[in-house]
Amino acid sequence: MHQIAKTAGVGQGTLYRRYKNKSDLCMDLLAERHERFIQDMAALLAEKATSPALEKLDGVLTHIITLLEEQGALLGPAVMPDMHSPVCEKGHKFQHFSFQEMPWYRWFHNLLTELLSEAVHRGELAALDIPYTADAILATFHPMFYRFQRVERGFSMERILQGIRHIYIEGMKPSSPLPDQIKSTT
Repeated sequence: MHQIAKTAGVGQGTLYRRYKNKSDLCMDLLAERHERFIQDMAALLAEKATSPALEKLDGVLTHIITLLEEQGALLGPAVMPDMHSPVCEKGHKFQHFSFQEMPWYRWFHNLLTELLSEAVHRGELAALDIPYTADAILATFHPMFYRFQRVERGFSMERILQGIRHIYIEGMKPSSPLPDQIKSTT
């Protein structure tokens, strides 16, 4: 916060009066970009309104990866509280981390849930636990995990996107009958 205040030309006290931590400051800096992202998603979904649900899902996944690539420097610190201070209830039952409580996480979850539901309904995906799958997809998009894959593993943005497509699009499609199964039904 000291370096941020110095760069901004304000006192640290000014920052701490407005933001309780670096996470809140980063989320505020990201607000405009997130609004633009939501508008981009609305435009994408309107443009692809009659497209298969999996095509829409692929477009959304691509936009999320692009957002992570462009805004990773701010997204990482924005979710850091969840990495350092998990909150537990009495009896040591696990409670949500702040990452899952962020409004944009809930927005993404709802969007993915809608697209996955549509894909299952249309027969593009096999039946699945939709809320769990949406959470699993979003876990792969956690900014710190994405950064780990990019920096520590050296994976390209395209490799990560292809892996996500393989697991969450291709890997969940209904299996087609084998040639022997087709013959036995005729």
